[in-house]
Amino acid sequence: MYRLHIANKNYSSWSLRPWLLMRELEIPFAERLTPFDAGSSWASFRAFSPTGKVPCLIDGELAVWDSLAIVEYLAERHAGVWPEDSAARAWARSACAEMHSGFSALRGECPMNCGLRVRVTTPSTPLRHDLARLEELWQQGLEAFGGPFLAGEAFSAVDAFFAPVAFRVQGFELALGPSARDYVERLLARPGMQDWYRAALAEPWRDEPHEREALAAGEWLADHRCAP
Repeated sequence: MYRLHIANKNYSSWSLRPWLLMRELEIPFAERLTPFDAGSSWASFRAFSPTGKVPCLIDGELAVWDSLAIVEYLAERHAGVWPEDSAARAWARSACAEMHSGFSALRGECPMNCGLRVRVTTPSTPLRHDLARLEELWQQGLEAFGGPFLAGEAFSAVDAFFAPVAFRVQGFELALGPSARDYVERLLARPGMQDWYRAALAEPWRDEPHEREALAAGEWLADHRCAP
């Protein structure tokens, strides 16, 4: 059975992507969660990951690191990771790659923190640009392939790659149009997302750098997590 090494569910957006994909596609795996250390987690994570980062998928003696590489590895072995239609598949891969390398303002100014609620008081120009591009991209996929997911009827890797954005929209009250907001709600309602969210709220750990990043975004509203 696969082993998927991840970090704190409250913070680790990159861990969420392959975890959710495998859950939604019913690909069996054993979860191995190692919390972030104070300061650097490199030494702890190097015990299972060549880069000292998460996520990392272990298949027998083979380690596959980086979310995008894990997705492609799974696609060689399991149906449904990418859409069957070639045009939808090409679009989905392009959108995943854009998420993987882009949206830096969204990631930097609104880091994933499942439990916190923070109102962004003054969105920066780069953040507004990222949100506009996000809406444009999602609308393109939903219209071209018919929804309800980004590349068609079935949940696939491209939806998993944007799943952390749904938690960011929820946590930072980010303004989106009706179509994008509906898609966020569909993601948040997925069974895997609900399970991840409940586990994130129950975690006792707090990582101060992640906390400071989230609270710097604007006005603190609420913390739905259990007491540390």
